[in-house]
Amino acid sequence: MPASSTPSASSTSLAAQATARVHEPHRPDCPWCGSTRLRNRLRTGDLRQYKPGTFTVDECRDCGHTFQNPRLTFEGLALYHRAVRGAPVDRASDALLALRSGRVRHRSAARAMLRFGEPESWLDVGTGHAGFPATAREFFPYTAFDGLDPTPRVVRARSADRVEEAHVGQLTDPRIAAPLRARYDVVSMLHHLEGTPDPRAELHAALGVLRPGGHLLIETVNPRSGYAALLGRWWLGYDQPRHLHLLPPRNLRAELEEASCTIVLLDHRPTHSPHDLSGATALVLSHALPAPDTPWRAIPPPHAHQHVRAALLRAGVPLVALAAVADHLLAPLARRTRLANTYRLIARKPA
Repeated sequence: MPASSTPSASSTSLAAQATARVHEPHRPDCPWCGSTRLRNRLRTGDLRQYKPGTFTVDECRDCGHTFQNPRLTFEGLALYHRAVRGAPVDRASDALLALRSGRVRHRSAARAMLRFGEPESWLDVGTGHAGFPATAREFFPYTAFDGLDPTPRVVRARSADRVEEAHVGQLTDPRIAAPLRARYDVVSMLHHLEGTPDPRAELHAALGVLRPGGHLLIETVNPRSGYAALLGRWWLGYDQPRHLHLLPPRNLRAELEEASCTIVLLDHRPTHSPHDLSGATALVLSHALPAPDTPWRAIPPPHAHQHVRAALLRAGVPLVALAAVADHLLAPLARRTRLANTYRLIARKPA
């Protein structure tokens, strides 16, 4: 990888903001239950995008809620989601994380809703390029799919006829939620709650746009996965700093039941993504090698270091492939045990 030139003003600003200006104050209590009995689960940097900053993940000893502490602000989230020209890309872990939003996973989620009949209207929250609505339409050809996303990607998805209506913003924004109130038969949130500042508010906003008797479909990372304890900060599910909250299944279930919803499905078997060992291997390999060139480094690394890094990354591909084979061999066991890294919940709003 070629050495970078003198850091630009925007790159210098990124380095400064990442550590000082984009975090909220540290919380002494759990954002879910209010308990002050917290324990630290890990401290880590941005392992996938190499952006500057250190991030802490705490767990509530009482309810098990796992959260970034201190949490990023909206500005911070935008900063760490923003693509930066010249930044290194961890293609291995990015590809492995993409498995959870691939066509096979989308078909599985859509198929889980077949038992409830064909809905008239469906809102996919955090839809991005609307890959899920495009796949779900194969099962529900007469359903009107709309998409909501904080980025303009959903507008491009509408131009590509993947959704009928595109809403840019947050579901918790009254300007977004009010016109959509009680409009949808199904609301889906696939790997959306992890990156939201207030998942409880997101849940209640989703119930607000559901019609009575409608269904809420959620898939999210399982912080109780045995792989999280085994792999520590190398576990892809943590994905710092982009994941702000990891919700244990019992907390999500209790919150929806308190809202008078009926839980019709809570299962981790069909949603487990076999990428834990291979993802950890890719991250460890990447960080064991000479550091990559980044736009925010004051002094570019020598060319020789980058050539060595590239050569060693290629040499390490068989290790990642071997770990991927192990992931798939262990997947039948993981799906049926606490090793499962993802779960699916379907709740019905009271009629």
